[in-house]
Amino acid sequence: MGRKSVTGGVRPKGSDRIQFDFEYQGVRYRPTLTRVPTEANLRRARKQLGDIKARIANGVFSFAEEFPDYRLMENLGDVRGARTCNELFNEFLAHCESRMVKKDLAFATVDGYRKIIDSVWRPEIAQELFESVRYTQLAKIANKHAWSKKTYNNNISALRCAFEYGYKDHPEKHNPASGLKGFRITKKDRPAIDPFTIDEAETIIAGVHADWGEAQGNYDEFRFFTGLRPSEQIALLVSDCDLVQGKISVTKARVMARDKDRTKTSEDRIVELCPRALEVLKRQFDLRARLKLAGEIQHDELFFQADGNPIRNLQYPWIRWRSTLRRLKMRYRDAYNARHSSVSWNLMIGKNPLWVAKQHGHSVQTMLTTYAAWTEGAQEKDIEMIKRAMESSPSLRTRTVDAAVVVPLASPEFGTSLALEGGGHRLSPGKCKEIYGGERGIRTLDGLLTHTPLAGVRLRPLGHLSATKKLIVRPQLHLPARVIPRFWPDEANLEGRQEYWPRGGT
Repeated sequence: MGRKSVTGGVRPKGSDRIQFDFEYQGVRYRPTLTRVPTEANLRRARKQLGDIKARIANGVFSFAEEFPDYRLMENLGDVRGARTCNELFNEFLAHCESRMVKKDLAFATVDGYRKIIDSVWRPEIAQELFESVRYTQLAKIANKHAWSKKTYNNNISALRCAFEYGYKDHPEKHNPASGLKGFRITKKDRPAIDPFTIDEAETIIAGVHADWGEAQGNYDEFRFFTGLRPSEQIALLVSDCDLVQGKISVTKARVMARDKDRTKTSEDRIVELCPRALEVLKRQFDLRARLKLAGEIQHDELFFQADGNPIRNLQYPWIRWRSTLRRLKMRYRDAYNARHSSVSWNLMIGKNPLWVAKQHGHSVQTMLTTYAAWTEGAQEKDIEMIKRAMESSPSLRTRTVDAAVVVPLASPEFGTSLALEGGGHRLSPGKCKEIYGGERGIRTLDGLLTHTPLAGVRLRPLGHLSATKKLIVRPQLHLPARVIPRFWPDEANLEGRQEYWPRGGT
């Protein structure tokens, strides 16, 4: 029978240390701790040894945690039971990727954590024992970099998350990374809101259309008059659009070529389109239908590249935006300011801030604090220009005249119900005289009946005359003097749908 220990596995080791004696994984160890061997300290050491043996029995003992200064630590190998920071980082990133697969964490967040840990923290503390890292060591690493407030906050946030994950195994211990506090971001630290004027926006829209074609032009025009976030706009599908109600549903985003099933704020919203935005949406649908018929589109994306492929990341539109602004020699501003412009314009024309906030996915507080300055001192003429721009594009406005003003066109030598080819004449917006020349609206029949193949045939209208307040004139067509151009009221079907009938028609 073995001899019973009279010291309880704990005894003094010199005048300033206490030695522990225990067996772990079949090997006897006698590590020491720096502690004056008084009676009180020896009693505490015996209690600590009892806890050590209990953790060994439960399989949760960490040699490095209990005896971080053990002189033979490097010879212990896996026996030491403690993780290095490098091992912790690997486990933490694997945990984040698992959450990403379950759609509990965004790809951009995981990718950001990985880049920060690999570039900032691994080179400094990868080989350090996780439990032995101290606050001052972490603070020294963070302070030696000349980071901005936002970059500093991002970098220490990644470390805090990793250490918080690791210290869940040791809730009784203090997490040194929790002492790293982020800087307070004030209004002056945020990028300045720099909206475009309506004239600048129209210039950019026209420039993008001219430089890159209809697909890119529609994309940038739509962003000005809806205020969508870029990540939300490139993720729109055809099924998200309601042309009848004039609304779109914003429920997802695309970040770093990865699709997310939620927006930046994790809140879905319905965006009501102004007439200008609805006009752009209809043009985009028409373009998409043509390319799909040609076999160039095999997807459900609303916006796409010039060749019909989806826009997978924001680099594609950004390159074109930057190129056009350089060509126009305009002061460069990031394309995100198109969103700021939409918010500012809506507030300037008197829209309810609560409605504007819901439309753009902001809080009312953001509306009042961030954008209020742009609503002060707005000129009446600027407000009217914004209202007109939201109603229709400049190209349509230049072709639209009041229905009460009918401009007589240069008359050919005969009357016909068919649109005629040939050079057009510029129309005068001046006062118009209406001339009645008979029941069929022809000034005289002399010579007409002998020169036209339709002699003796009563001219009839081609369609139903619809009541409309706007008359759209295409001046490149030659029409008889008494023939009035009419349009169908559905402006979505205007292309190639002009109708002509003489004054006497119904």
